[in-house]
Amino acid sequence: MAVKIILREVVEHLGEPGEIMSVANGYARNYLLPKGFALEATAGNLKMLVRRREVWAAKVAAETSEAERLAQKMNAVALSIEKKAGQGGTLYGSVTKPEIVELLAAKGFEVDRKQIGPDRPIKATGVFPITVKIHHRVTATIQLTVTPDADSDVAVVEAVVEEPAPSLIEQIEAKEAATAEGSD
Repeated sequence: MAVKIILREVVEHLGEPGEIMSVANGYARNYLLPKGFALEATAGNLKMLVRRREVWAAKVAAETSEAERLAQKMNAVALSIEKKAGQGGTLYGSVTKPEIVELLAAKGFEVDRKQIGPDRPIKATGVFPITVKIHHRVTATIQLTVTPDADSDVAVVEAVVEEPAPSLIEQIEAKEAATAEGSD
């Protein structure tokens, strides 16, 4: 059985303040109404809705405007983190959302880990776009650069590659020379 409600707050995947929605009875009674996200669509509440719509619209517009300003600041931010990596740039572990939250906090932005995307963990070195959902209508994109730290196997492999390995002919000549010295 469906119940008609009036939303008081933004509810993800449902609607915005002032919208009249039909939802399942249990969803309304157990979640939306007790949390204060909605009101029952009674005759009195519908009359009140006409007066409150302008207030809610102004509130949403102000929140959106503030979120857009914050998004502009965040879009200019570039983050970097060093992680232990193996050959081919594969990380031992991954870059986690709490680590990204800490990096943003160091830059002066307070966000919750639930606001951060992507949903898949970052498990390689490189540059990755990170989305931050500031408001239900506004999203910022930050560039995260993941580099191998000094203790990584990548650094060791690069150091070994810098020294040229002896050629096969040089190896054979070295063995012949060692054998010749041993037989003298």
